[in-house]
Amino acid sequence: MSSRGLVFLFPGQGSQYVGMGKVFYDEYQEVRDLFSRANKILEMDMEQLCFEGPEDELVLTHNVQPAITLINIACSMVLRLRGVEAAAAAGHSLGEYSALHLAGVIDERAVLELVRLRGQLMQGAADEQPGAMAAILNLPADKIDEVCDTCEIEMANYNSPGQIIVSGFEEGVLRAMEICSDAGAKRCVRLNVSGPWHSRCMVAAKEKFEPELAQYAFQDPKIPVVANVNADYVRDGSGARENLVRQLCAPVRWQQSMERLINDGHQRFVEVGPKKVLKGLMRQIDRNAEVYNVDDLESLEAFLKSVREEE
Repeated sequence: MSSRGLVFLFPGQGSQYVGMGKVFYDEYQEVRDLFSRANKILEMDMEQLCFEGPEDELVLTHNVQPAITLINIACSMVLRLRGVEAAAAAGHSLGEYSALHLAGVIDERAVLELVRLRGQLMQGAADEQPGAMAAILNLPADKIDEVCDTCEIEMANYNSPGQIIVSGFEEGVLRAMEICSDAGAKRCVRLNVSGPWHSRCMVAAKEKFEPELAQYAFQDPKIPVVANVNADYVRDGSGARENLVRQLCAPVRWQQSMERLINDGHQRFVEVGPKKVLKGLMRQIDRNAEVYNVDDLESLEAFLKSVREEE
């Protein structure tokens, strides 16, 4: 099936739900085999975690990172089995690992081991330096940036024109929410997360992760991948590795990443993994872009039908 410039987008932490991936597991032997290999690599019962939870276990950072990555890989595997190939890829924060795996930069064992370790190190850093995150809606980025400087916190995610996430120590985040609200933000919503991701609070995780990443082979990408840290294409394997180190403390430039792909002529996107958070963000970034999602049989068939009609 022709991909005609189709970009695979992979979701990150926060898109999980109990039961994710089960329909593809039941339908495809290849997905069952993938889970079997993942169980051995991770020494975890991934069927239990993904399909039965419980939710309070699934949401733990060191569990949810390999779980979402596994489901992302399973969904992309199903698309390939149905003849759909990606022309380019990107992933939101954790999702970048799935994009790099799809592009042949890191193999199956490496991607699963790395996201498990990443989750463990991030939670360890958050336990040492607890904090908070909040979504600031409909306030200009330059104003939010000023507030972050005042409150000594960071811009963590440039998600869309109307949604920026801030991160850092709890006192600073709560103060920033008040200031942004007074400055005219439509809403300021504290996020239900277990740590201040993409902030200076993750420096300890970054310092421990970098030498671990160096132990893994990183190949040059076989398809274009846009990185979170700079909204630019990954040039080679060493650049991909460096981006993943920087990503722990740096903001996710998702809006800029999508604009980069769109400006380079891509107009067709499919979110490959649980839920449809990235599909919603794309609607805010560029309403002219065609965007689909695939995480169950119904969404898969709807996507395949749309692709066939366009051919």
